Amino acid sequence: MKDGKVMVLLAGVLVVLLGTLYTLKQLRDQEMEAEATFATDQAFMGDVVVQTMASGSVQPRQEILIKPQVSGIVREVMVEPGDVVAEGDVLAEVMLVPDVAAWSNAESRLARAQITLEDAETNHNRNADLLERGVLAPTEVQRTGLALKQAREELFSAEDNLRIVQEGVTARGGNSASNTSVRATVSGMVLEVPVKKGNSVIEANNFNEGTTMATVADMSDLQFVGKIDESEVEKLHEGMNLRLTIGAIEGSQFPATLEHIAPKGVAEGGAIQFEVKAAVMLEDHQFLRAGYSATAQVVLDERKDVLVLNERLLQYDESGAYVEVLVASDTYEKRRIELGLSDGMRTEILSGVSMTDEIKVWNQPRYE
Repeated sequence: MKDGKVMVLLAGVLVVLLGTLYTLKQLRDQEMEAEATFATDQAFMGDVVVQTMASGSVQPRQEILIKPQVSGIVREVMVEPGDVVAEGDVLAEVMLVPDVAAWSNAESRLARAQITLEDAETNHNRNADLLERGVLAPTEVQRTGLALKQAREELFSAEDNLRIVQEGVTARGGNSASNTSVRATVSGMVLEVPVKKGNSVIEANNFNEGTTMATVADMSDLQFVGKIDESEVEKLHEGMNLRLTIGAIEGSQFPATLEHIAPKGVAEGGAIQFEVKAAVMLEDHQFLRAGYSATAQVVLDERKDVLVLNERLLQYDESGAYVEVLVASDTYEKRRIELGLSDGMRTEILSGVSMTDEIKVWNQPRYE
C-alpha cells in the first residue's frame, strides 16, 4: 500500500513538471515570434553650443590693506565695513606707546641741546661785548653767532624728537602733523575692519608686515578668479566672452571678458588646474559683493539656427556615422550622414537627412 501511494505521488509531481516546461516553451516561442518595433524621431532646427565651465569667485581687482605708521593701541575706529571713503580720510586713531629706551635717549638729547645752547649764548654775548669795545675782530663774532644759531636749531630738533617719541606728533614751520592717524591710501569701500578699540597694533617694518587696520577696495572694478581643467585651457584665449552665474543671485547672469590665463597649472584633486581671470562688466545700478561664488560659462564654439539631430539617433561603423530612415512600414534604409559641431546631446547635420525624415531610435526596441 505504501509503495503504491509513493508511486502515485511521484507520478503527480512528474505531470506538474512536464506541464510547467511546456508552458515555458510556449511563452518562449511566442516571444521569439514577436517582431521588434522602434520609435522614430526627426531632425529639427536649433542651436549647438559647445561650452566649458570654470568655478571661482568674484573679487575686487585691487584690495588694499591699510597699515598703521606707528605701533600702539587703537584709540578709536571711525569706519565700519560698507562705508565709502576717499583717499586721505581718517579711518582710525592709534595711541602711541613710547619705547622706554627711545624716550630716555630723546630726553638726554634734549638736555645736551639745552647745555650746548646756554654755552653758545654765553660765548656769543661775550664776543659781542668785546666787539663793541673794539678788542675783537668781527669774524670771531660771526663764528660764535653761527654756533648760536646751530645750537638753537639742535634744541628745536631735540624737542621735536621727544614729541614724536611721546605723542607721535611733529611740528615744523608752524604746522602740526600726526602719524597716529590711520588714513585711507585709496578711495573705495571698506570691506573689513579687523581691529577694535583697545587692540594693540604694530607698524610695518623690515621684520613684520604690520597689523591690518582696514581693507579698502574699489567695488566698481571687479574680476572673476577661477580655475579651469587642463583639457580645456588650450581652447581659451584672452578676449573671449564669458557669462557669470552667481550662486547667491538666482536667475541673473553677468557678462565678463577673459583677461588672463595662468602660464602654470596647479595640481588639485588629482587634476591640473589653471587659474583664469575675467573682467566683470557691471551696469551703473548693479552691485556685487566681494567673495561671491560664481561659475563662468565659456562658449568655445557655437552654431545658430542649423539642422540638428539628437545623439541617440546616430549609429557608427567602420565607414563613419549613419542613421536608419523609415521608408515603409517597419522598413528602414541605412543612410550616411555628414556631421558638424556636437555638444554631446545634439549634433549639427550638414547633409544626409531632412526634417521630414523619420529616423529610427535604434537603441529603444519595443516588442508587440
